[in-house]
Amino acid sequence: MIGKERYPHLFAPLDLGFTQIKNRALMGSMHTGLEESENGFERMAAFFTERARGGVGMIITGGISPNMEGGVGAKLETAEEAASHKTVTDAVHAADPDVKICMQILHAGPLANSPKVVGPSAVKSRIARTTPVALDEEGIEKQLRDFANCASKAREAGYDGVEIIGSAGYLLSTFLVEKTNHRTDQWGGCYENRMRFPVEVVRRVREAVGEDFIVIFRIAAMDMLQGGMSWDEVVQLGKKVETVGANIVSTHFTWHESAVPTISTRVPRAAFVGVTGRLRQELNIPTITSNRINMPDVAEQVLSDGHADIVSMARPMLADADIVLKALEGREDEINTCIACNQACLDHTFAGKETSCLVNPRACHETELNYEPTDAPKRIAVVGAGPAGLGYATVAAERGHKVTLFDSSHEIGGQFNLAKQVPGKEEFHETIRYYNRMIEVLGIDLQLNTRVDVQGLTAADWDEVVIATGIEPRVPDVKGIDHPKVVSYTDVIQGNVQVGKTVAVMGAGGIGFDVAELILHKGKSAALDIEVFAKEWGVDFDNHPRGGVTGVEPQVAKADREVFLLQRKSTPIGRGLGRTTGWTHRISLARRDVKMINGVEYLKVDDEGLHLLVNDMPQLLPVDTVIVCAGQLPLRKLYDELQGSGLSVSLIGGAYEALELDAKTAIKQASYLAAAV
Repeated sequence: MIGKERYPHLFAPLDLGFTQIKNRALMGSMHTGLEESENGFERMAAFFTERARGGVGMIITGGISPNMEGGVGAKLETAEEAASHKTVTDAVHAADPDVKICMQILHAGPLANSPKVVGPSAVKSRIARTTPVALDEEGIEKQLRDFANCASKAREAGYDGVEIIGSAGYLLSTFLVEKTNHRTDQWGGCYENRMRFPVEVVRRVREAVGEDFIVIFRIAAMDMLQGGMSWDEVVQLGKKVETVGANIVSTHFTWHESAVPTISTRVPRAAFVGVTGRLRQELNIPTITSNRINMPDVAEQVLSDGHADIVSMARPMLADADIVLKALEGREDEINTCIACNQACLDHTFAGKETSCLVNPRACHETELNYEPTDAPKRIAVVGAGPAGLGYATVAAERGHKVTLFDSSHEIGGQFNLAKQVPGKEEFHETIRYYNRMIEVLGIDLQLNTRVDVQGLTAADWDEVVIATGIEPRVPDVKGIDHPKVVSYTDVIQGNVQVGKTVAVMGAGGIGFDVAELILHKGKSAALDIEVFAKEWGVDFDNHPRGGVTGVEPQVAKADREVFLLQRKSTPIGRGLGRTTGWTHRISLARRDVKMINGVEYLKVDDEGLHLLVNDMPQLLPVDTVIVCAGQLPLRKLYDELQGSGLSVSLIGGAYEALELDAKTAIKQASYLAAAV
């Protein structure tokens, strides 16, 4: 296979002594929501089976609690529960006997959704609902027994191993740092005592499962907490869990309450692998690294540089189940790349919804959304090559329909071509690259610079016409909105207009935040340069102070521009942004001194600037430029004109419902419709 020559480290087997992992590609743990769903184990079996067939060497499931106190939804305590898990392991091993599947044991501790939340001390997490009950000696012993029992039941269920998560602000990690461990007994105080509980968990698990079973410990190699773990403490813990039975150490880089982004698209690719590389030099067992490793060439570079023995790609395997297989076969240009948007995966997870993927709505829905070959090929015209049109055209063509895709622009992508211009969203280039390639592979007739009309469509006698003409910016009814200093966000992003030194942004949704980021951007994008990222977010990779961040002040390059971000609603600005990324946008703009004002009423724009009412008090913003980000309207004129034409016409994407550049909804809707045509 060409991939073995191109990626020799990625496709090298890893010998653990009692077993072998066939390559260095790992599907890391992600809680999908299937764990608690109806028919969840059957759906998980289908989900993981596709990834096993897609070439991955090892899979780690989403977190499973060892008991009710662990509070992550699904638990594994009994033989009956183990039997349900066997549905998953049997399916994966039937798909590829060489693929290893390990179950993550996750006790959420203070972050648990449980009637009885427990922790080392009664210290409430900033993001938790309740204060945990401090475990007494008997309670600690119960937790240790439950971890061992859970691992034993995982073995009964047919898993090849377990991963014990000791990071992220979950139970084990809260024993490790003084911030959350105020104990004065043998489980607290000095670091040797604070690490006693996680070390004892690993020891008990190893005793319970025997020597021929994979035990992975996930360590907070850089926890991004003020006063967090020091580098010496990380090394000490890594060495100790190795001594008591861990086969592999997997590195993690945050707590959920950390104020440093580690998984969003604004984080550079492979940003944290150097930390893993340093820890790898201290240990005698293999290490796993993770976070923003989304393409085979990135994974190969990480391995060849000696930063890790295994590379974890969790979200990339939501985006494309066949990412490893495509690399093996030399089809990297056909990989549907994870863009780290988090909109359908982690945002769903933390909202209690089922996980999926913006660029691949089949993820976690393999039992209900399938692209079966059609036995009645149709001639289909798709008008509009934005996210919805691209999603529909590629699925329909994959099924065997003859698709012609029209767009009036000189390029495909639609609103993605705006998103890719925003600093921190450069990954959107990858989605456009993927669709361009699939248009070629699937033989779609692409006709750019082509504006179609009713006469042209009716003359061609199509079997199906799909209108995906997208949106147009909404122009608010404000006096002076046609003043020369008023410009559209589309013109700003495309660089068609000059933006002044003092700017008002009308609208504080996702587009308003993106525009503010763009016009305040100076220098390199943090998403493309790890040094810029480290400075902007106050991370010291070189000296590794406690948590990687203690005492480090963020340094933001600020453009010489004053920006007001305005919102009609009285709710906090940014509340509607993504749950796992919105806070990073708010922090980023606050550090650039953006003045955020909610509860405004726009009165007029004139030579003086933008006149407002704020809390019923008149206010003048003497701005040079007013950028309108006031929502969108559907472009559905062509659809309306086609009614009564005799053609079978469907309406999808923004033309169907003009939401906030919602590619997630557009691609999902398009994919389901194309799967049924």
